[in-house]
Formats: sequence, C-alpha cells, structure tokens
Amino acid sequence: MSSRSLDDLHPAIRDKAKAHVAACRAEGIDLLVTCTYRPDADQAALYAQGRTAPGNIVTNAKPGQSMHQYRLAYDIVVLKAGKPLWDTSGENGKLWERAGELGEKQGLEWAGRWPHFKEMPHFQFTGGHKISYFMAGGKL
Repeated sequence: MSSRSLDDLHPAIRDKAKAHVAACRAEGIDLLVTCTYRPDADQAALYAQGRTAPGNIVTNAKPGQSMHQYRLAYDIVVLKAGKPLWDTSGENGKLWERAGELGEKQGLEWAGRWPHFKEMPHFQFTGGHKISYFMAGGKL
C-alpha cells in the first residue's frame, strides 16, 4: 500500500521534504502529502489508468521506473481553506507555482518544470542520477 508518511522517504529527501512543507507553511501555503513510497503493485495500477483501466493517464512510469519506488519522491496537493486545489490554473496556479519554487529552494527537482508530462504535485531528489541507475541497484 502506498504511503503518505515523510518518514517512509530516504533520509536524503526526507529532511528536504520537511523543510519544503515548513517553508510553504511559513508563507501561508498549506500542503497535504498525498504519496511518498509506492510499491510495485500500486505503480502498476497507476500505469494501467487510461491504458487498460478506466481513468486518465497519470504517469508514464511502469513498475520499477518511478522514484517513488526508491523512496526518493513525494506528491503533494495545495490546500485552500482545508480543501485540495487540484486545479493548477489561474489563481490556484500561483499557489502551485510558489509551492514549486519553495521546493526547488530545498534542492528538490519539481516536475512542474519538466518540459514533457508536467506533474505539478511531484517532487524528487535523485542526487543527479537517472532512474536507470536506481533500477540497476544504485544507491544515494
């Protein structure tokens, strides 16, 4: 079962994630962590969405290809008055953009900057390594 606990992240990203959440809170931006560690079965189910299962495509990562599976990524949603703001456009987009900037200031890679398949909720820390490094057994 997927986790929402920052304690399930690799120590190299856990402290950055906690600092990210605190920096957002200091600016009045509330975040909810929606996913940290994700096992193979959950990744397979997400990858199936929009392909062989109902729903929209939400990831291009097959099992073993997600930084979540190596405990190096987490997803968030920005909250407004306690409610999730899944819409990342307009006024909401400004909050998402600031949350992304504050994550980047902690040394995190924000998928909201990716040129293809932007993922506004996704943050990761890879130490400069590509997914293939971790798939081959590499460690931080």
